[in-house]
Amino acid sequence: MTAVVFVGPTLTLETVTKHLDATILPPVRQGDVYRVARTNTSAIGIIDGFFEGVPSVWHKEILWAMEQGIPVFGSASMGALRAAELADFGMIGVGQIFQDYYNDVLQDDDEVAVLHSPAELGFKPLSEPMVSIRATVAQAQTAGVLPADTASKILQITKAMHYRKRIWADIISAMRDLPGISEFSDWLPTGRIDAKADDARAMLTRMSEHLAGAVQPKSEATRTEPTLMWKALCARVDAGELTTDRAVVDELRLDPALYAQLKHRAALALLAREDASRRDRKPERADLIRQMDDHRATTGLSRRSELMDWIEANDLNADSYETMLADAARIDAAIASRAGSLEAQLLSELRRADQYTELRDRADRKAHRAIPAGSSGVDRLRVLMWYFESRLDQEVPDDLDSYAVALGLDGRDAFYELIEAEFLYCHRGADAGAAE
Repeated sequence: MTAVVFVGPTLTLETVTKHLDATILPPVRQGDVYRVARTNTSAIGIIDGFFEGVPSVWHKEILWAMEQGIPVFGSASMGALRAAELADFGMIGVGQIFQDYYNDVLQDDDEVAVLHSPAELGFKPLSEPMVSIRATVAQAQTAGVLPADTASKILQITKAMHYRKRIWADIISAMRDLPGISEFSDWLPTGRIDAKADDARAMLTRMSEHLAGAVQPKSEATRTEPTLMWKALCARVDAGELTTDRAVVDELRLDPALYAQLKHRAALALLAREDASRRDRKPERADLIRQMDDHRATTGLSRRSELMDWIEANDLNADSYETMLADAARIDAAIASRAGSLEAQLLSELRRADQYTELRDRADRKAHRAIPAGSSGVDRLRVLMWYFESRLDQEVPDDLDSYAVALGLDGRDAFYELIEAEFLYCHRGADAGAAE
């Protein structure tokens, strides 16, 4: 089981992973908590959520998740709002923003709302949340940068703004004649407080402590009544998944050979993910980039716009695409770590597929015709071009070392020896009239 965190503009993915090993999903919306709770996750953390234009997460989803024994944490933004509303029913709120909503110091949703970029651009925040403006102004007063009257005026004017228009550069420009604004503008780059991010990090730490067993939240979940509206929501979510994911898999089942191939790859991905979790290992950024480069080369997605279109067409977003790359990286790492014991299992699989004797006999014939490695005088570039372009009908890989390691070899030199022997065997065999 793994934790799940819903996050968007408040924290970057890299920041989340530094604090907690979790599945990271986009800002929460209606149906998401119910959907995640059915996967037997170990904990749910809500930081960001959609406020307008998209149905917001229901309180009953959170109550239902807690009823299943899953602790639900909330902080910073939508998480703080829902935690303040459901704290008495067992939801775990973390941070000052949660406390302020719970104690009615804050009441309006716009205090945490921000304008942000779309998922493809990483939900980058494009405006400043009111809670951060309040914290920053208070810090500036404490530091002696802002006079009390100017601080009060800033809060009054920014509160009257629509949340989308709360941008520091515009705020300062509109109040440039007020006492202390010039000094505040100079102080802001280093003094600015990101209240939502601070609380979100605190929640991730709390979740990490819970998962490590250091902190066990009290279970006070209230039983949810299966009302008609709740049943309708569950039915919509269930039907949506049935008509998309499950229907696609049903189409795959109509091609038994491809189904068997991908089933084994999927099982390997699950095993590699579990192995990485036990060992507390995460794919390095360089590994993810290499996987993305390989994927783009395989699918011919040379332009970023083409990649974005592919992601959308395949019902993915930036987060789920990165998860796909991480699965591939974990598979490669799991295979590499077992290279020493893999060959015996490969032989067993060859026998099971009834292909062992054919390759054994071919290896014997090649050994009888072999000459010492490196003594043939054949140009390596010629061998590479022959093998990849003529035999495999593909371009020569940019990173031959990684390509060789993926085949269970020590590196490019071992790979050169392998294909040089094949080149000589095929060409000498052709001269003798016995090419294969």
